Amino acid sequence: MRKREFILGSLALATGAAAKEIGADLGAVPPPKKKAIPHRKVTTRKLFKAPEGFPNGVAIAPEGLWVAEQKAQGYGQSGKKVQEAAWLLDWNGKLLKTVMTPSSNTSGLAYGNGHVWMGANGGEEGVYEVDMDGKVVSHRQIPLGPPENGGGCHGLMFHAGKLWIVANRIKGILRVDPKTWAPEFMIPITTDRWHGCAWDDSHPGGAIWMVTGSSDVNRYVMQNGKLHHTTTSGLMKYDARTGALLETAEFLDGTADPHGLAMHNGKLISCDAGVGPPGFERTGSPNAGWSFEIDFV
Repeated sequence: MRKREFILGSLALATGAAAKEIGADLGAVPPPKKKAIPHRKVTTRKLFKAPEGFPNGVAIAPEGLWVAEQKAQGYGQSGKKVQEAAWLLDWNGKLLKTVMTPSSNTSGLAYGNGHVWMGANGGEEGVYEVDMDGKVVSHRQIPLGPPENGGGCHGLMFHAGKLWIVANRIKGILRVDPKTWAPEFMIPITTDRWHGCAWDDSHPGGAIWMVTGSSDVNRYVMQNGKLHHTTTSGLMKYDARTGALLETAEFLDGTADPHGLAMHNGKLISCDAGVGPPGFERTGSPNAGWSFEIDFV
């Protein structure tokens, strides 16, 4: 055999073997199809109205419900030192205690270690830890950002000794050790609007519900004598261990506009601040100022 024929024959054999190998069953299994995310609808039932202002955070306490006040005037950007309240009300709406805090444009409230934790979106942003006498225990910026300004907050939750922060700048639900302020875990947010969060023990290992929806200003219009949402507020439920999305929900027409979120006896509790993005004091919600229960239908 001549050298040229030998080389061509060897190339043909090698090419055929490679082609056979490419077409061979190597045992690879295609990825399973993604499971459909369950989706439900919810309605709301009024409980009681906040004393004044715009409620934009709720947290459960043994005595009742903590509600955070949000000042709409200037959204904390005026430079004025206007304090905002954390109100403790019983489940009949009776005011039990008021704690004044330096938080500005508050959007998010937690109760833990005997203190209230207020999330500021205006003035000096960050998280204010305040005791029952109104003394500031700590004021710290949200982790994973510039040390002087970690961005604003749209929700807070205290669970099992940890503080969960719905952090605007990093667009995530961040678990933080409240003593060391070290970030430990984050669930990415994939929605246009995010707000309060609540712990759900019914899921193995725990789950976190978060308010979602649209950030449009005029969320309500009157059509043919009936009030309609112009945007859809909703909820997302995440696995607290993995961050996997477990479930979604949407609010029906005529329901309250959710902001804060908490879980009480298996029921989600929220509040309607009645305010839209900065610069707009009203959304047209007839439930502005009310705390309410969320019911799945």
